[in-house]
Amino acid sequence: MNQDEKKRAAAKAALEYVEDGAVVGVGAGSTVHFFIDELAAIKPRVDCAVAASAASAERLRRHGIPLADLNQRGQVDVYIDGADEATGNLHLLKGGGGALTGEKIIAAAAERFVCIADDSKLVRKLGAFPLAVEVIPMARGHAARELAKLGGQPQWRERFATDHGNLILDTRNLDLADPLKMERRINQIAGVVSNGIFAARPADLLLLAGEGGVRRIG
Repeated sequence: MNQDEKKRAAAKAALEYVEDGAVVGVGAGSTVHFFIDELAAIKPRVDCAVAASAASAERLRRHGIPLADLNQRGQVDVYIDGADEATGNLHLLKGGGGALTGEKIIAAAAERFVCIADDSKLVRKLGAFPLAVEVIPMARGHAARELAKLGGQPQWRERFATDHGNLILDTRNLDLADPLKMERRINQIAGVVSNGIFAARPADLLLLAGEGGVRRIG
């Protein structure tokens, strides 16, 4: 199987966790796009979807899957999203596509969080992939200096704005041996909206697709 075939296999396996009448949270990224395509086949069974990004919302619309606002629905039954990195204890690194804030909000509101990924995303320790930190524009310089004090090497993702009009600092070389501690520390920096460590709200289940099929962790 190539990487896309693995992503599609993980996406298809996630349908097992979508119950009839469910409000389905949908993340962002290439693996999630495969999930949206698979979800379209069972769309009469779901109540609606809540999207973490404008791109995911548009793909859901094209498939005719009803969309809802999280403020109106409140709780999400199941949230399906991918990851840039994932550990065996279900901590994740996300934000490569810049939709981390929407993803964190829906994950926090979800009764169950199912992460779908190909087996290349499984790591022993988070941090090889740069950590996305979303900041309001006026805080870019201040936040970068504070991240440097934590040992990171932040780089502004130029010519990119999030769906919320904010900026991303892609930060390398942070020590993520204690991801929960670092997640909370970064969130305390003035001007930071969110960061791509998902440890305070980890996944409940990881569906990891490889040559031997889909492995379930959690």
